[in-house]
Amino acid sequence: MIGNRYSKKTRSRDEGEKPFWISFADLMTALMTLFLVVMAVSLMVVTKKINEATQAENTRSSEILDICNNIKDDPVLQDQFVTVDCRENRINFGEAGRFGHNDYRLGSEGIKAFSALVPVVLEAANSENGQKWFKQIVIEGFTDTDGSYLYNLNLSLRRSEWVMCILLDPAFNQELDLTDEQKNQIKQLFLAGGVSFNSAKDSKEASRRVELRMQFYGLKEKESIEAQPIFDSSSLESCQLPR
Repeated sequence: MIGNRYSKKTRSRDEGEKPFWISFADLMTALMTLFLVVMAVSLMVVTKKINEATQAENTRSSEILDICNNIKDDPVLQDQFVTVDCRENRINFGEAGRFGHNDYRLGSEGIKAFSALVPVVLEAANSENGQKWFKQIVIEGFTDTDGSYLYNLNLSLRRSEWVMCILLDPAFNQELDLTDEQKNQIKQLFLAGGVSFNSAKDSKEASRRVELRMQFYGLKEKESIEAQPIFDSSSLESCQLPR
């Protein structure tokens, strides 16, 4: 009787413990499964966002390349000295874009090249892709290494300012006939900036030059574009540089 009583108590205790351990194992399995599901969903969301961002950047790069190629391949520029680099987004003018020693005035060939280029650039900026991505064009004037840094900084700035003068002042360039709307767009799109003798070329003659650097909006930058200022076009523009 005593043995039977002991056996019954033992079976009772085992039977009471088994449901507890089985439930705990099931709970851990369920939690692990839930964790794996959450991780899989999170990875899918992150991967989707990365793919969307990559696709958006690829689309942006492709559309910017189209803008640059449209400028580069325009037949108007084929007979000019204009060279468009769509990898660096730069425009240079070869010998036509060079200045004399300590001089900020472009020669007639340079003025002619700019007169041919500007309508092409404005057309590209007004295209569907151009309105999306074209930010501005920086006019960079360069000098040789003769003279002090501040002297050359002022000279390079004058060279880029001279380019603005031939774009906006009819007295400097009678070949370029622009409407008031086009002139206002030039004021919004083109930016004059001096860079002294940075990025010097092999020779001093080649270093004394002007180049254009095209800038485009980034993806996040594009989302926060502010309205461009409207400049007064009623008065005649007059360049402040001596001719």
